[in-house]
Amino acid sequence: MLSPAHHHCKHSITSFHHQRGASLIVSLVMLLVLLMLGISLANIALMGEKAARNDRDRQIAMQAAEAALTDAEMDIENSSRSVIFSPDSSEGFTDLCGKGDSNIYQGLCTYNGDRKTAAWLTADIANTSGTAASVKYGRFTGKTMPSGAGPFPNKLPRYLIELMMDTAPGQEVKAAYIYRISAVGFGTNSSTQVVVQSFYRKADSVPAAASQN
Repeated sequence: MLSPAHHHCKHSITSFHHQRGASLIVSLVMLLVLLMLGISLANIALMGEKAARNDRDRQIAMQAAEAALTDAEMDIENSSRSVIFSPDSSEGFTDLCGKGDSNIYQGLCTYNGDRKTAAWLTADIANTSGTAASVKYGRFTGKTMPSGAGPFPNKLPRYLIELMMDTAPGQEVKAAYIYRISAVGFGTNSSTQVVVQSFYRKADSVPAAASQN
């Protein structure tokens, strides 16, 4: 028969083991929580860095696209083929857009209001092959831009010039034209693409509405 003192000692040892086991479980749970918290914070940091990187890449693509718009305007006003862009002539502009790097009419398209898909979408403006419809930056103007490495666009930006009638509502339709320019820019990652558009009237063109004054 165990004495009361011996029974109390055995009970104390059992309680001690139970407490140690409970403390170990609590510690493991806390370590697991801290580990999960650390992983979550790391993922948030990585997502933030990725978002910032994507935003920077988009800004690079945007700047490249805007540079292509300016290049297209120079193409119209002062380039090796500027004579084509006469306010009263549609020479060289086709419904399917001029294609090929050896084609003097490359990138020139006619606007068709009945067409369900815009010319700049039909022509695949981001195509960079030698048979592409879009014009690469500097082809007709001689301008240059760093690309292909480092913080620069992966590819040179490109553009299309679409011929549209330049008339005002209620005015007599005359052979006067305005140009819709569509340009695409690439980021350091070629899959990052930004398309921008602008309308451009050549300096010596006179809109139909103004000609009545």
